[in-house]
Amino acid sequence: MLTGFFGRLSIAVEPVLCGAVFAAITLGVFWAPRLSHGKVLPDIIVIAPIFGLCFIACVVWALGVMLAPARALAHTLRPVYIVDGYIRYRGRDARSADGCNGYVSVLTDDRVIACEWPTLGEIELPNVMHPALCEFTEYGGVHNVDGRSTGVLPSRIRPLGVGMHGRKEKIV
Repeated sequence: MLTGFFGRLSIAVEPVLCGAVFAAITLGVFWAPRLSHGKVLPDIIVIAPIFGLCFIACVVWALGVMLAPARALAHTLRPVYIVDGYIRYRGRDARSADGCNGYVSVLTDDRVIACEWPTLGEIELPNVMHPALCEFTEYGGVHNVDGRSTGVLPSRIRPLGVGMHGRKEKIV
């Protein structure tokens, strides 16, 4: 997750640098008549809004590039939950989106839904529920079922990604 964040941050350097140039030009246009002692006419200020708008556009561009990875990184700071209960698979319903082939849910031992995620695929999921020890995050989905990885997270991401702080909470 951090590599994706820093990758996007390196892409966002371009709009930040462009924005800094446009901000400097905007300020320079305002200060040029005063600092040049009459060599630059005060009428030059009429072009300042153009560079100001370019600066604003670069700020929006940088925020647009960083919004999704910043939100994903913030979700990794949430706890990893461990539930000794059930895992349930069910087919799609009337409210399912296109491409959704069903849902996977983690249920507590009282069969209350702890969290549920839509799945993607062509084959409809069967209606099945069985006891399981599940580890999951709300954002990332089910990481482990009975100690076996589901493949949601690669094994090499553990030191850098979800669960890096070791905060695990049990849902009862």
